[in-house]
Amino acid sequence: MGFFISDLYRHIEELHTKQFGNQQSTQEFRVYRGQGLAKVDLEQIMQTKGGLMSFHNFLSTSKVENVSLDFARRALSNPDRVGILFVMLIDSSKSSTPFASITDVSVYQDTEDEVLFSMNTVFRIGDVKQMDENSRLWQVDLTLTSDHDPELHILTERIREETFPDSEGWERLGLILIRLGQSGKAEEVYEMMLEQASNDREKASIYHQIGSTKRDKGEYREAIANYEKSLEIRQQFLGPNHPNMTRSYNNIGLVYHSMGEYSKALSYHEKALEIRQKSLHPDDPVLASSYNNIGMVYENIGEYSQALSHYQKALEIRQKSLPPNHPELASSYNNIGNTYGGMGENSKELLYHEKALEIRQRTLPPDHPDLAFSYNNIGSAYAEMGEYTKALSSFEKAIEIRQKSLPPNHPDLALSYN
Repeated sequence: MGFFISDLYRHIEELHTKQFGNQQSTQEFRVYRGQGLAKVDLEQIMQTKGGLMSFHNFLSTSKVENVSLDFARRALSNPDRVGILFVMLIDSSKSSTPFASITDVSVYQDTEDEVLFSMNTVFRIGDVKQMDENSRLWQVDLTLTSDHDPELHILTERIREETFPDSEGWERLGLILIRLGQSGKAEEVYEMMLEQASNDREKASIYHQIGSTKRDKGEYREAIANYEKSLEIRQQFLGPNHPNMTRSYNNIGLVYHSMGEYSKALSYHEKALEIRQKSLHPDDPVLASSYNNIGMVYENIGEYSQALSHYQKALEIRQKSLPPNHPELASSYNNIGNTYGGMGENSKELLYHEKALEIRQRTLPPDHPDLAFSYNNIGSAYAEMGEYTKALSSFEKAIEIRQKSLPPNHPDLALSYN
């Protein structure tokens, strides 16, 4: 499958160069895509108007509006879904995103005039409106992002920095899949890499990433086993106090935190913080992660003043060093909201959770597990305030996302049903 994806991407690039490479002037045109969506996904698109939207697979579109509209109408046969007609404005002179007309090779060449876009193509969301007074048929206007879009540039550059810019090929693909919430696919990539690893340094890195996929899937014992394999190998050639060891200490702490073993979690997080304070600039975002993780432990053992103090330190660093819509700012807002909830200050709790949700809606795929956490937390705040209708609506959104993105036995699904 990997070779097929790689070959298809290269073929789209070659066709794009042939079709648009010699273009001297602006050429705008529209393509269309019709499909069904869950109602909660449409709501997220509406709330993210003006933000960015990414299609994480190869994207098939048509230059023929009626063909795509027919696909959107077919979705109406399912009462739980809505029909969406995406209308996409493309300016090939402003974007280097690979796309190409494949009419000559498409099985629908007589009807569709098909245009295929590469994986992870990013659009900016414009108007969202109902069509023909049909409450379940919607048009969503999208514009292909420019190479010079400042918001896209900031986000992609930060993500590039955080997903090991020195990594290449399959390793980098796995890191990106984890960031997108596709832990199962990432694990397949890393298991394949482990079979091909030629030395212990490579194996240490791969074991660490497999541990991350296991953690994201809720398989905590297996996560610790893989993290400890990585830690044992790295200690042999780095020593226990090397700055590169802190990722292992940090992630083992996160798993113990998820398992409710808070004293072990605190020990590992404090070890990571101690090393990082000696080796990093005071405003480094990595330090913020350590403060944030220690705050989480204190919050869960009910020491809210200590939790709030560490969360505020993390937030201050992130506000200085990260763009205003960065996902880690959402994490800080979320955790401060949780702490205020524990202290019974529910209006502040709701305020911070809404800040977190706003960022996550603009920067994450619509079925990312972090969105479910935000909806669940907002639901809890509304419930404590006695606004039960709003609480139920938020809880239902959380369940729908988790049903899509998590295995059926994941503990976070039980949390939503509860």
